[in-house]
Amino acid sequence: MPRRTSHRTTRLTRFLTAGAAASLLLTAGCSAGADSGGDGTTLIAYTGQAGDYQVNFNPYSPSDIGGAGLIFEPLFFINKTAADAKLKPLLGTEYAWNDAGTELSVTLREGATWSDGEAFTADDVVFTFQMLLDHEALNSTGFDGTITKVDDTHVTFTWAEPAYTSGPDVLSTIVIVPEHLWKDIDPEADVLEEPVGTGAYTLSEFKGQAFTMDANPKYWGGAPEVSKVRFLALSGNQAGADAIAAGTIDWQTGPIPDMANTNKNFPNYDTGSVAQNQMVLGACANADLGCEGPQTDPAVRQALFHAIDRTQLNKLAFQDTASEISPSMALTSTQADTISAQVDPKVAPATADPGTSARILEAAGWVKGPDGIYAKDGQKLTLTIEVVTGWTDYITAIQTIAAQAKTAGIQVETAQSSWNEWTDKRFKGNFELAIDSLWQGPAPDPFYLYSYFYDGRMTAPVGTKANGNNYSRFSDPAVDAALDELQKLPPEDTAGRQARFDVIQSAVATQMPYIPVMTGSNTSVWNVAKFSGWPTDDDQYAFPAVWSDFDAAEILKTLTPKAAS
Repeated sequence: MPRRTSHRTTRLTRFLTAGAAASLLLTAGCSAGADSGGDGTTLIAYTGQAGDYQVNFNPYSPSDIGGAGLIFEPLFFINKTAADAKLKPLLGTEYAWNDAGTELSVTLREGATWSDGEAFTADDVVFTFQMLLDHEALNSTGFDGTITKVDDTHVTFTWAEPAYTSGPDVLSTIVIVPEHLWKDIDPEADVLEEPVGTGAYTLSEFKGQAFTMDANPKYWGGAPEVSKVRFLALSGNQAGADAIAAGTIDWQTGPIPDMANTNKNFPNYDTGSVAQNQMVLGACANADLGCEGPQTDPAVRQALFHAIDRTQLNKLAFQDTASEISPSMALTSTQADTISAQVDPKVAPATADPGTSARILEAAGWVKGPDGIYAKDGQKLTLTIEVVTGWTDYITAIQTIAAQAKTAGIQVETAQSSWNEWTDKRFKGNFELAIDSLWQGPAPDPFYLYSYFYDGRMTAPVGTKANGNNYSRFSDPAVDAALDELQKLPPEDTAGRQARFDVIQSAVATQMPYIPVMTGSNTSVWNVAKFSGWPTDDDQYAFPAVWSDFDAAEILKTLTPKAAS
């Protein structure tokens, strides 16, 4: 059973770290300030969008800017920061597996309507999943079962083999779309300018500099108390930080100066943070699929891994908010018990080890030149790392890595581009390295990260867009087989699952198609004077990031404007 990744890749990748740059323009500050006032129930959010928005609320499009979560809903919500991974009912209310793990029955919510007034029924759910089966490019979760309507409020998913790990994807990452409208569009190509969903918000205004969503009066859960959400496009992280200082935005996920003392420096604001996403230098790694450059050599990737001084990097680029990362790519905070004994070291070194880098390179035939940079077969060991213009923390990170790598005989150059261009390069394979973050799946289980980024069947030759998140184009039949076997194992079979994790992690740590940097702490800054109900350490009811669509929807539905309380 092939595994595929969540279509959340585009939104999350674009906004991950909310990296940004430049300074806040006075016009942007004034505009935000005017909106931020209002009646006290309007929330101004900055996602990290650097440059104007391009209208598209198609949640299955790579350029979706906000369709999923607030407008289009999945069946359930899973809080990926919680160890128990309980499902919260949304468009689904109950679910159950059969004893064989081949059939998943779901009860749907009665009384839910689309924002145009049409009733939500099982026909919409069946249509959505059949659409994924009919459009491989959209089927990023790898749904390969069948779906059957039992009646208007019940559907059944069926697989030929046990499919336990498909459950969280099916239940919580696939947004349902209205059959009565979508049957007449091309879901792969069409841009949605007037989206119709079942979610808590509806689009009310779009401009390139900002778009606004209004609380949906027809929402099955009742209209949220936050009456409007306005998403701004600014010039970058510095712009977001300046807007926090000016009090003109209410929520952003991204760095500001001296984040540890946010409430002291800005009494109306506080922060929430979870270390959840592994920062990497993703490589176009597979020469057999057309990748070109020194990074196609695993020895180069390993050498760069050992050339990084993570302590210095954390201080200079991330205000010491990042944490350790395992070469196994399992989170050391919540998934340490899955890290294989075959992975050594289990945690990436905190300081650089240029001697180890040299030994690895020289064993692979690289020779240091008179300029101190290695070369092989006439090819100098020069690597270019792609980054989005305005992602200042990541820009600082790769500049720091470049200086560190040079000590190890590796020349690193940087290339900045717009988010659209950066995304196109990665998914078509027209890059050498790209700084980015991997992310956890719908449940707290490392299986999903592996299936998202390491399944060799979910990529494509260079020049063709990968139909999954495996933009490195990594491929290993043993890893693919282990992923298939994991999908069939019930969660309680820890021994069987660990045997498969051993196979995957050994390959992941040895071949390093995504070079581990650090685990990013996704820190949000939010207005506690204007709104109450933000996630806290004691009640982490959702992942606290404005760019994480489903989590953001839960947070916005939970907040209470203090002006209204």
